[in-house]
Amino acid sequence: MTNEYDETLPDLDPDLGARLDDLDDDLATQRAAALRTGLNDYDLDDEDFDVLDSVTDDPDAITYLPALPVIAIVGRPNVGKSALVNRILGRREAVVENTPGVTRDRVTYKGEWHERKFSIVDTGGWEPDAKGIDASVAMQAELAIELCDVVMFVVDSNVGPTSTDEAVVRLLRKAGKPVFLVANKVDDVRQEPESANLWSLGLGQPWPVSALHGRGVADLLDAILEKLPEISAVAKQEVGGPRRVAILGRPNVGKSSLLNKVVGEERVVVNELAGTTRDPVDEQVELGGKVWRFVDTAGIRRRVHLSQGADFYASLRTSAALEKAEVAVVLIDVTEVISEQDVRVIDLVLESGRALVLAFNKWDQIDDDRRRYLEREIELDLAHVAWAPRVNISAKTGRHMEKLVPALEVALESWDTRVATGKFNAFLAELAAEHPHPVRSGKQPRILFGTQASSRPPTFVIFTTGFLDPGYRRFIQRRLREVYGFEGSPINISMRVREKRKR
Repeated sequence: MTNEYDETLPDLDPDLGARLDDLDDDLATQRAAALRTGLNDYDLDDEDFDVLDSVTDDPDAITYLPALPVIAIVGRPNVGKSALVNRILGRREAVVENTPGVTRDRVTYKGEWHERKFSIVDTGGWEPDAKGIDASVAMQAELAIELCDVVMFVVDSNVGPTSTDEAVVRLLRKAGKPVFLVANKVDDVRQEPESANLWSLGLGQPWPVSALHGRGVADLLDAILEKLPEISAVAKQEVGGPRRVAILGRPNVGKSSLLNKVVGEERVVVNELAGTTRDPVDEQVELGGKVWRFVDTAGIRRRVHLSQGADFYASLRTSAALEKAEVAVVLIDVTEVISEQDVRVIDLVLESGRALVLAFNKWDQIDDDRRRYLEREIELDLAHVAWAPRVNISAKTGRHMEKLVPALEVALESWDTRVATGKFNAFLAELAAEHPHPVRSGKQPRILFGTQASSRPPTFVIFTTGFLDPGYRRFIQRRLREVYGFEGSPINISMRVREKRKR
């Protein structure tokens, strides 16, 4: 496919945006309704009708889901908490290794059992009198107990109750949450009597399970659902609250320094050794008069599948943090040449559909010559994200940090943008009249109807009589940006090719 739409087309009619603004909303809606009615002459499937029925022109239409009940899984190190999480989820989400201490922070997953949905929180191993990084891990486990509706206390049935387990019991009694004592590693019926020793912990009936083989997990979940509330008493609604910002970048570009500067304290460990951060660190901060939730993530290395041990886990957790975020700040070290790793991190954001802000860090350390070379590198390597807001900062000194909030607000506003169906169809009609799709194999694809199926990110669905060339889809995308902005947000355009119903 040639670049006939990307390169050779003249600039958009500058009056198009004004004409669309001046177009009467009622008239645009009537025209779109007529086009929608015309679709009845075409073969549509159930998925098509779902898309069409879900259309709303309310720019503030955001679905608020009830807060899912939260189950926290706690216990001392290496008793099989993460293996149990994977068994409940039915997939390998949590990282499992025979080495104690693989999990360090609270990691939340979405689970479902008998059509009941819930959040499940995997925690690091809890130990009393822990020091150093182990103390931080223990603190995260204690927070998980405080911020849940039900606790699953996992104990190694083969080892029996230990002094550490008894210390956890005292912690659980203070919290006053419903507790299920899980005797893990009971792999067959002959080992069940060993779990009877756990009655001595004073938490009632032990539930013998095998996270490895799945034995007893179904009965345990049935019992938990009876205690689990329909709506969480502690969790927030799925959408709402502070906007979530993920700080991404390759190792040692200054992500933790940026979070520390934003928070105003040493929230995370900063070290010249690349890879200091392994687990995502959340922090709620007030910046620019608004409350934000920043997530500092581990650096994404050159080849995730070649990483080993903690580095591999860090990459997995970074991806998970990005999925929870709404906007990503990708840090790029301007003292070094823009690398393939930098581009990979940006592509990861694009694949996730999150809003994007590019932050060029260590700006105070470069001279005029480096700036000229940097601009050339940006033109060559980052042309595909020319729409992303750019801020030049120094995370260490705080220089130009005030520019970060306006860039985040612009990107999130674009991410939330919704174009009315009437206006979008008027836009498509103007576009087709200005530059119709070329004839292919004796046929010219025609656009029947278009709608914005969703926002976050803006996703448009176009019903057509034939396949639209990739170049023409990019052309529509570029025109959308010229008319509606969408600065800082990716745009998704999908097609539904439909044939006329035979009489």
